[in-house]
Amino acid sequence: MLPNTGKLAGCTLFITGASRGIGKAIALKAAKDGANIVIAAKTAEPHRTLPGTIYTAAEEIEAAGGKALPCIVNVREEEQIVEAVTKAVQKFGGIDILVNNASAISLAGTLETPTKKVDLMMSANTRGTYLASKICLPYLKKSNIAHILNISPPINLNPMWFKNHCAYTISKYGMSMCVLGMAEEFRGEVAVNALWPQTAIHTAAMDMLGGAGVEKQCRRTDILADAAYCILTKPKSFTGNFVIDENLLREEGIKNFDVYAVAPGHPLLPDFFLDVDPNTLAMQMEAHGATPAFKEGKKLDGAKPEGPDGAESATVKPLGPVAETFKIIQGLINEDIVKTTQAVYMFELLGDGGGTWYIDLKNKSGSAGFGEPPVKADVVMSMSSSDFVKMFSGKLKPTMAFMSGKLKIKGNMSLAIKLEKVMVQFSPKL
Repeated sequence: MLPNTGKLAGCTLFITGASRGIGKAIALKAAKDGANIVIAAKTAEPHRTLPGTIYTAAEEIEAAGGKALPCIVNVREEEQIVEAVTKAVQKFGGIDILVNNASAISLAGTLETPTKKVDLMMSANTRGTYLASKICLPYLKKSNIAHILNISPPINLNPMWFKNHCAYTISKYGMSMCVLGMAEEFRGEVAVNALWPQTAIHTAAMDMLGGAGVEKQCRRTDILADAAYCILTKPKSFTGNFVIDENLLREEGIKNFDVYAVAPGHPLLPDFFLDVDPNTLAMQMEAHGATPAFKEGKKLDGAKPEGPDGAESATVKPLGPVAETFKIIQGLINEDIVKTTQAVYMFELLGDGGGTWYIDLKNKSGSAGFGEPPVKADVVMSMSSSDFVKMFSGKLKPTMAFMSGKLKIKGNMSLAIKLEKVMVQFSPKL
């Protein structure tokens, strides 16, 4: 791991979302140098599911050797940012570094994203980053360190990163556009850069998106803390860069990346917005015993089963692996699974044995089969027939399928994650 050099001793870092996860990891890394940390986050009282508050983070920061100022800040509220910045300047004499880490996420299609979720992501991610930067800049310009670091991706215009979660992508790219604009606007005065992980990082958000077991496919937040430390200790002339954590740390001489892995040697999920050559990634994953979702590289023809007159048929039940999988699923459903799941799932499958299928884990003793579900589905999943069979037999991780674009999900994401837990029970029998 990247050693501390003491270069941030006495510096003041204003970090949004620093009560947990990536923000707290960056704070703790700087604290080891003896830095002052302004913890600008919302969580003042313990959350029912998420770990940490601004006060527990402050205790950890001071135990690591830094000084902490916990401030209740919702980056959507300008007054709260102004108040926290004022307190920081009064306590520490100024602000040297701003880390825009606070972010909201909702991975759903355009029609499935409520307006309030759109507003949340736009105001927290794009607007919050812009406001925090604007309010801190007068003080940053007086600093010899003078850095803004946004935890946001390089702007990748490949449509695959827009089609499944357009609102989220726009909001994250808004953070990245702040880097493009402000790096030029304040060149020579304040360095402005973006940092993004090569692989998925194990945080509370990833647990929410991936469900149980996803942590084995992730790296720890330490890798982003080390990469951020490397950026923030560079001169102001290092500006306008979109940095990928692994690439930067390799340049710094780090060779053993297993130290950052939650489960060393386990295949890792690539992060959003980074295009990876499928063949290269497949070889890397197979070396670790994984089965990449995209290895076959087959194109879907988009056809649905047809009746004898050429019209789409909803009565002819397909045969083959998909039908056999649903037959086994039907036999495995029991009242306990229905009671704990309480959701109806519909599958739109393309390819051999495709069509519309369903699993009802909400009504009576449950059911599964071909055609529309008996009641409106809570979750609709679209994918190829072959990937569906692999997913239920345990050969394809749902998280990998979703993040690589092979699986599209509409509806309640929490209930979608519940299905993954059911799959774990089913896979030994499939």
